[in-house]
Amino acid sequence: MVLTVTSLAVPAAATPSTGAVLAEVYGGGGNSGATLTNDFVELATRGTGAADLTGWSVQYLPAAPGPTSKWQVTPLTGAVRPGGRYLVAEAKGNSGTTALPAADATGGINLSGTAGTVALVATTQPLTCRTAADCAADANVRDLVGYGDAAVREGTAAAATTNTTSVARGARLADTDDNAADFAVGAPTPTNAKGETPGGDPGQPGTPAKIHDIQGVTRLSPFKDKQVSDVTGVVTALRTFGSARGFWMTDPVPDADPRTSEGLFVFTGSTTPDLAVGDAVTASGTVREFYPDAPATSKYQSLTELTSAKWTVGSSGNPLPAPTVLAPDTVPAQLAPQAGGNIEPLTLEPSKYALDFWEAHESEIVSVSDARIVGRSTEYGELYVTTKPEQRPTPRGGTLYGGYDQQNTGVLKVESIIPFSQRPFPKANTGDVLTGRTSGPLEFDSFGGYTLFASELGQVKDNGLQREVTRKQRSGELAVATYNVENLSAVDDQAKFDQLAHGVVDNLANPDIVSLEEIQDNNGADGNGDGVVAADETLNRFTAAIAAAGGPHYEWREIDPEDKKDGGEPGGNIRVGFLFNPARVSFVDRPGGDATTPVAVNTVHGKPQLSISPGRVEPGNAAWTASRKPLAGEFVFGGRTVFVVANHFNSKGGDQPTQGRYQPPTRSSEVQRVQQAQLVHDFVGKLLAADRGANVVVAGDLNDYPFSKTVQTLTAGGGLKALIDTLPPQERYSYVFEGNSQVLDHILSSPAPRGIDYDVVHINAEFADQASDHDPQLVRFRPSAGNRVLDAFYDLADWLDRVFPRR
Repeated sequence: MVLTVTSLAVPAAATPSTGAVLAEVYGGGGNSGATLTNDFVELATRGTGAADLTGWSVQYLPAAPGPTSKWQVTPLTGAVRPGGRYLVAEAKGNSGTTALPAADATGGINLSGTAGTVALVATTQPLTCRTAADCAADANVRDLVGYGDAAVREGTAAAATTNTTSVARGARLADTDDNAADFAVGAPTPTNAKGETPGGDPGQPGTPAKIHDIQGVTRLSPFKDKQVSDVTGVVTALRTFGSARGFWMTDPVPDADPRTSEGLFVFTGSTTPDLAVGDAVTASGTVREFYPDAPATSKYQSLTELTSAKWTVGSSGNPLPAPTVLAPDTVPAQLAPQAGGNIEPLTLEPSKYALDFWEAHESEIVSVSDARIVGRSTEYGELYVTTKPEQRPTPRGGTLYGGYDQQNTGVLKVESIIPFSQRPFPKANTGDVLTGRTSGPLEFDSFGGYTLFASELGQVKDNGLQREVTRKQRSGELAVATYNVENLSAVDDQAKFDQLAHGVVDNLANPDIVSLEEIQDNNGADGNGDGVVAADETLNRFTAAIAAAGGPHYEWREIDPEDKKDGGEPGGNIRVGFLFNPARVSFVDRPGGDATTPVAVNTVHGKPQLSISPGRVEPGNAAWTASRKPLAGEFVFGGRTVFVVANHFNSKGGDQPTQGRYQPPTRSSEVQRVQQAQLVHDFVGKLLAADRGANVVVAGDLNDYPFSKTVQTLTAGGGLKALIDTLPPQERYSYVFEGNSQVLDHILSSPAPRGIDYDVVHINAEFADQASDHDPQLVRFRPSAGNRVLDAFYDLADWLDRVFPRR
């Protein structure tokens, strides 16, 4: 996102909070059309320990403060716990029907329902600042959100609210010092420190209901937002940590309808329920549909759950209902009905569609046995298995994603609800096996789709996956690689530089040219908006690490972007660049390249030549808004000119998820990538128009698949060929996402290069221990001299080199 700052209001730029933060702000309580009777502010903490709020306050300032405007103050006491919430009740209006849960602090501030500023302050003295800059300079301001047209805000203000919406941070409490990026508008969800939510007294009589009645035959409960009682079941699992604690219960007496789940999650917030697996309980509470983001705009599936619940235990030690065993033919091969919109209202067809099957078993216990791992274990304590081992296997144990119509419905994410202190999450690579039985309740998770939350976790069998090593290029071959080094900056640990360097030296065999993606500025994300854009320290550390690993003394070329204009991790100023080995290849330097000057193609003596080298391709075009600009470089190898264009196209952020509630999902980000592809295609067209025998390589992270419209746009007309298509189909991948082995990185070449030998070198994406989330790839070829006699001579020399290799 590009942030525009005017001279009228300088955005606050406080250091991102590490302790207590503002989690949600709602000012429409008691207003016309509101359901809730009160305004509220909700706090959370990003820290690992309880955040003491004693002596602190929540304060409010109108959106357009005048010289006499004063901050209103609500003092706080107590603390907010990790994973928990802290609810501050504010003014009550004359409308609304639903009270807040018991507040942890109470004030009388009448927040605006559309626009204003709320601050979390480490004192109870009213603030005196009335501008964003002054408030950012006040050390007592620990967090701040401006919404609507608020003059005081961090970065850009969050969107305006209404009487029925609030602004809230996401589940991971991102704090980038930009309110618009961190807060989203949605239905208000007040939660107190006990994990209680609105809905009245759960002890009040509700409609008696069985679990299968609550779950119903669609994705949304027919009892949504209603009180229910006499809900019976056996406790099958508990979540005892985090802010979404609770227990799963299953009715041991199911109905005969395969569309209705017999499982239900009972949400207790940050409170661990005093229950044990095998307890028979009778519960009452309010049925809610929980979305991982704002319900009104959610792209995800919801979870039907019971909130504000009370229960009694009738007996303990009861046998658990048998789990649903996920065999190779259990889950349907077709993902979802192609409804062309929201599938929530549709009646489930669990025997026909995979997403309907999972929904029909929501919160029930499912199990897999001896399942192949198709997505490595991550730092978030997750891995992916397949329940369909014969579904598009790769040679190295993954599952290939080869088309929009080839969804891998056997892929299932596994997390653990066993505390890590009792059972650390296993370390696993793609191709390993999760042996024995793994079982637990099933839920939809916004990070990875339907997930088995394991209360019983199998052991990982190491199948010995090895990192690949490519051959060294011959003397007459030019080797060009592409490598996304995942937000590399000069502040990274030396271990990351060393691991990346050994990948270049040991696995890629020292390519002559490397197109790098995700090179960050010298202080990376640590310097968000500080004006630092240079990356010389980052690149010097990287080239030094390569030399220390036994590689050549690479030189580098890049162009610094404008601050915060190229997207990526906020403050990182990522860009593409080149490494090259000057002992093998020369770089043609032509001055004039900068962040905004476009490179042109000149024709000199009948041959193409870059006007500036390196130079950015059409950097001012709207297609590159908040995205990395391609970098063109002119090289000479053995007297032959080679043009390389390094790329990092727009990310897939914003697309609807594969397993979301909209089917088929909309790929909204593709529009920008296709525009970007067209610009690169046209630039290459200018090189080939000047010389149809020009040696051109287009490389980088295109963030799209071989079968996408993006790649089809690049290859239109035959000026470029996507080299991934030269590999056997089962080997076409360089990235593993949500258990699917797929392609995002590409190398394309013009027709001129001869003897093309292309390789994806698998050293990262399949491994728990990785230097980057992308695998590098490279192409070796003999550049054309544009002369039939000379080309024949070079071909002969290369043949002799292969038959009689030099020692």
